[in-house]
Amino acid sequence: MKSKRRFVCQQCGFESVKWMGRCPDCGSWNSFAEEQVTRSAGVSFLSEHQKPLLLSEIDYSEEERIKTGLLELDRVLGGGIVPGSLVLVGGDPGIGKSTLMLQAAAKLGATGKIVLYVTGEESAKQVKLRAERLGISGGHLYIVAENNLDVVEKHVRELSPQVVIIDSIQTAYLPELESAPGSISQVREATLRLLKLSKETGTAVFIVGHVTKEGSLAGPRTLEHMVDCVLYFEGERYQSYRVLRAVKNRFGSTNEIGIFEMQTSGLAEVDSPSKFLLSGRLGNSPGSAVVCTMEGTRPLLVEVQALTCPTGFNLPRRQTSGIDYNRAALLIAVLEKKLGLNLAHEDVYINAAGGIKLTEPAVDLAVITAIVSSFKNKPVRDVVIIGEVGLAGEVRSVGYIEKRVNEAAKLGFKEAIIPYDNMRDLKNTVGIDISGVKELKDAIEAAFD
Repeated sequence: MKSKRRFVCQQCGFESVKWMGRCPDCGSWNSFAEEQVTRSAGVSFLSEHQKPLLLSEIDYSEEERIKTGLLELDRVLGGGIVPGSLVLVGGDPGIGKSTLMLQAAAKLGATGKIVLYVTGEESAKQVKLRAERLGISGGHLYIVAENNLDVVEKHVRELSPQVVIIDSIQTAYLPELESAPGSISQVREATLRLLKLSKETGTAVFIVGHVTKEGSLAGPRTLEHMVDCVLYFEGERYQSYRVLRAVKNRFGSTNEIGIFEMQTSGLAEVDSPSKFLLSGRLGNSPGSAVVCTMEGTRPLLVEVQALTCPTGFNLPRRQTSGIDYNRAALLIAVLEKKLGLNLAHEDVYINAAGGIKLTEPAVDLAVITAIVSSFKNKPVRDVVIIGEVGLAGEVRSVGYIEKRVNEAAKLGFKEAIIPYDNMRDLKNTVGIDISGVKELKDAIEAAFD
């Protein structure tokens, strides 16, 4: 390895020969620190070089995935852990990343899999204390408190575990680098070392990483490109629900989510996420509408809330939570133009209950219905509303309509409002009345008594 002294931005990894007040790459202030930048000299993951092969000539047999015992985690991973994969688990401090990893490690160890849990933030006794609180007995679960990656690599080669958990990457360091643990150089080189280790030994490695106050992973963006799978653990720290979301997955879908509930005995899987997200919903309350959104292959019923109130200022306020702001502004403009609602003197607040982020266009019709309901102070009927709204006021078709409608029927809804073009896609729906609408005006009339 060749090394040199450089000033490195601790937010994005930009290098400079001199200190700078503001990073020209990411724009962050006072983020430069002097580090020893190391250049890896051609590290290969293979013991010997191979000649190029035709795709048809490559010998491949699909390996069986390792089940973690947590169905929600297996779902997000794409069906289980792939041997030799490198998985990054990010989230705010205190959100429950270590708890999730310890529970998964304990379930793996109980099935006979050898698991090595490397903690750099706690002592082995502290991990044992937390395990007793969670009711974890152990099995083939090994605990070691170590920050030096050279020592960790030695343990891995001696134990030959199926799964290794590094908690966390911000505390791991390589002795040959002079920079402090958590710096750009240490995080990048440590991840590269773990990547090489996982591919050589076939061991699945989980890396726990903290996120910054902006919500991005603490470290260079290239860290996400080096790993096979990136999972984010989301949710309000002072509420019980947690959402595990895949933003990158080379072995499965990136649209899957897992929902957990934080209890005194640890994280518990939520069997019926739709029922959980609709808990606490008030009946006959103006400004509330229910939509069925798709997260990967899973349909979820979510309550969309809207509140309109007169403003004394010339510029009305628009604020959203869980809904894209620009999309909400577009839908408000369609409301004013096509339905004649005078929202120019009204503050509009929109919220997706339960902390779920609604990104697909299928929630447009529910958002508009909730705004109209709050503006007219008139409750929406007990109905599920699904559909995309265009600028001309038309209601466009959406995908997976049969799954959405069947999920609504399972939760006890008797009616659903869907795009008219989706009516031909319904074949196996039982116990629910369907109303197909072509225009926004028809949908609003069908949503109210």
